[in-house]
Amino acid sequence: MRGWLSLRPLLYAFVGGAGVIIFWRGIWHFMDFLTEYYSSLSLIRQGTEMSTLLWWDGPVSILIGLLILLLTGIFTSSFIGNEIIISGIKGEKKMVDKTEFEVRSETESIRGVKKEIKTIASRLGNIEKSLNGEK
Repeated sequence: MRGWLSLRPLLYAFVGGAGVIIFWRGIWHFMDFLTEYYSSLSLIRQGTEMSTLLWWDGPVSILIGLLILLLTGIFTSSFIGNEIIISGIKGEKKMVDKTEFEVRSETESIRGVKKEIKTIASRLGNIEKSLNGEK
């Protein structure tokens, strides 16, 4: 699902955002229910019947939101960034799913690229100096 959604960034953002909101809505409602439930145990009931409280609303919202977030691969992040979309397009693993070896290997590759860029920048600087010296 992540790969398919990564080709449609606006839809990806909408689905991911909806998942985050539904998840936190579930937490909110469940906590409201628990607060109401435990406060009704300690106080004299004043016509509030527990049967009118939708005890299942919070947990269902949590499960639906969690399912959406897990299916889209963004449970660990609250907003969609370019890194997630690009990794989905490339078919790469999420950073969370990578092994320590893979992360170290990528880090080493990046260091090598940075070193090459510095070398090229140095050479360009020397070329500019020699061209300016000839003028």
